[in-house]
Amino acid sequence: MSERDEPRTAAVPSQKPGGDAQPGGDAPTPRRLPPGRQGGGPPWAGAGMPAERSMNFGPSARRLLGRLRPYRLHLGAIITLAVVSVGFSVAGPKILGHATDLIFTGVIGRQLPAGTTAEQAVSAARASGNNSFADMLARMDVVPGVGIDFNALSRVLLLALGLYLAASLLSWWQGWLLNGVVQRAVQRLRGEVEEKLNRLPLPYFDRQPRGELLSRVTNDIDNIATSLQQTLSQLLTSLLTVVGVLAVMFWISPLLALVALIAVPLSVLVTQRIAKRSQKQFIAQWKHTGELNGQIEEAYTGHELVKVFGRQREVEAAFAAKNDELFRASFGAQFISGIIMPSMMFIGNLSYVAIAVVGGLRVASGTMSLGDVQAFIQYSRQFTQPLTQLASMANLLQSGVASAERVFAVLDADEQTPDPVEPARVTDPHGRVEFEHVSFRYEQDKPLIDDLSLVAEPGHTVAIVGPTGAGKTTLVNLVMRFYELDAGRITLDGVDITTMRRDDLRGRVGMVLQDTWLFGGTIRDNIAYGRPDATEEEILAAAQATFVDRFVRSLPDGYDTVIDEEGSNVSAGEKQLITIARAFLAEPSLLILDEATSSVDTRTEVLLQRAMAALRSDRTSFVIAHRLSTIRDADLILMMENGRIVEQGTHEQLLATHGAYHRLYRSQFTGAVVDEEPVGQPAAV
Repeated sequence: MSERDEPRTAAVPSQKPGGDAQPGGDAPTPRRLPPGRQGGGPPWAGAGMPAERSMNFGPSARRLLGRLRPYRLHLGAIITLAVVSVGFSVAGPKILGHATDLIFTGVIGRQLPAGTTAEQAVSAARASGNNSFADMLARMDVVPGVGIDFNALSRVLLLALGLYLAASLLSWWQGWLLNGVVQRAVQRLRGEVEEKLNRLPLPYFDRQPRGELLSRVTNDIDNIATSLQQTLSQLLTSLLTVVGVLAVMFWISPLLALVALIAVPLSVLVTQRIAKRSQKQFIAQWKHTGELNGQIEEAYTGHELVKVFGRQREVEAAFAAKNDELFRASFGAQFISGIIMPSMMFIGNLSYVAIAVVGGLRVASGTMSLGDVQAFIQYSRQFTQPLTQLASMANLLQSGVASAERVFAVLDADEQTPDPVEPARVTDPHGRVEFEHVSFRYEQDKPLIDDLSLVAEPGHTVAIVGPTGAGKTTLVNLVMRFYELDAGRITLDGVDITTMRRDDLRGRVGMVLQDTWLFGGTIRDNIAYGRPDATEEEILAAAQATFVDRFVRSLPDGYDTVIDEEGSNVSAGEKQLITIARAFLAEPSLLILDEATSSVDTRTEVLLQRAMAALRSDRTSFVIAHRLSTIRDADLILMMENGRIVEQGTHEQLLATHGAYHRLYRSQFTGAVVDEEPVGQPAAV
């Protein structure tokens, strides 16, 4: 049920390139290999597929952050705001420590006898044998008999409140700027991915499950935005906080600072060990997410077939199995990375206990004030908290970089060969198409078309017939340059198509395929897509010529009827008629019809044959058909087998030879072929 993206042409945006001799068509469909080994062939063939190896975190993270380089000025403002905000936050505990000293000094001073000096109070304490109290008192700016100085205390508290308020406002401003930078960077990334998809060759999409590709350009890009938004601000703030707090801690007490630093190597060691295990789980999580999306997309687009063949249980079982794999990977990633936070909290608590014990001893010995110890304990919390935040962000960073690596794989995929700098142009268009010793194969070890030569004269209708896998649709796909030749060349009015711009080439071609493609919009919009500058009268004329007008008039909204994205509110035959009207309106010089009437009834087909005969007049037409009744009047019929033209001529000439075309004709109008006979012998019927 796998679907593939539809190539679009300037003349008519159509669906996937038909059903012959291509992946998904007549040629043997490339088998789907296990994840990470899709497609085989050249080294780039698996580009964009879910990675099974461990991602290269460093280069991928640097490349992701490098996408913020165009916003240097904004980043400079963000860093400045972060530095000032963190500076205010770091100054807060020291100021609050001074407030604690004011309170403690007031409490001690009120207990001392009034009228004495501080030196006398210290001497009295030593005389009484209380040396520890005397050492502590000697470091305090105490006035015996005087209590707490509330005026000074209020000024200190107001200063701390102002600093914290300013830090919060600056932090909010920084977050607002950062959000804008991240969203603009992700917007550019989405645009680049969209442009990249338009430059990728069709073989890339042949090897990509659609749901997997959609997951990369939607889920993975959204995850990148979330990861950048949540981690960059915390990362910057946490690093600045660690540096600022560490500097103040060494300023207050080098000994306590060294005690606090013991937690750093332990934190780094624990984080590395845990992150290494969770990294593989995050890669598997996003890999299984993409595969599950692809599976859901296949089951949804083929919902009718699933119901018809009664395969609901198999689909549900496959979904349950893949969903279970995603659950195990997601659970493992979140559980393992979730261990980081409690581990960091445990290490931080050990550091807190050590600081409290050593700090208490230093206060008792008079080498530190109580306010400095209280400030240092706050700083130790401020020091371990950003370390814990950095550790807890490891899961987000790994998840974001894993998604970025999947998106970068799309951006790094080999593109189609660029258009020539000085492209050739068809100056005198007639529609003459010539194949000169053309060779092509989808897979290097499986030949398909080998040394094929033919000429389609201007104004002629060339019908291409043959069994499934003969190479019929491949032939016209090569004319459109959906695939590049292995050898030989194709010319349009004497100009090698590889020397032309693709848009110029495809703008001269109208294409109507068996699988219709309509977009969400009105019927009028879908017809006008073939030529956006067409007038209302031209649109109506094309609709009337192709019998679209006949059923549109019966709709309540007429040409303003809105078709949903799946085209489910019109029948398959009506959709086919709309695509034919679109090609009719485009007025191409070269027309390609690939089973264009397969979805319409017999009476409408007869009428459409007349309409397409008018459409083909004065144009070269390639008509691919399995129903031979539709191509009896063709100027040239090519009978293809295994990528070779085994017979060519008019309908009557080919019947007279009693060859492959005769057998194919008899199989449709005389009876079913029981066994295929060698070329030149009549088939058993």
